Amino acid sequence: MGSILETVMLVCFGFSWPLNVIKAYRAKTAKGTSLPFILLIITGYIAGISAKLISGQINYVLIAYILNLAIVSLNVIVYFRNVSLDKKRLQETEA
Repeated sequence: MGSILETVMLVCFGFSWPLNVIKAYRAKTAKGTSLPFILLIITGYIAGISAKLISGQINYVLIAYILNLAIVSLNVIVYFRNVSLDKKRLQETEA
């Protein structure tokens, strides 16, 4: 039962992260995005994956952790893209 509830939690988070990536991508700005927050979430997923591997509980829940980690990692890529766009806009307005 514990694995099922853990999977439900991960699926709920898993559905929210793609929406966050899309929103950030469309916004074309890093304003309002916290890189430390994203990195904290990534650290949490890495810890969850590590816990599964160390305890030998390699099951379907591990797949949810890995998928969520991949999607949250996309947020980092979009963040740096948006930082670059912000800098470009700032340079254009200063010129």
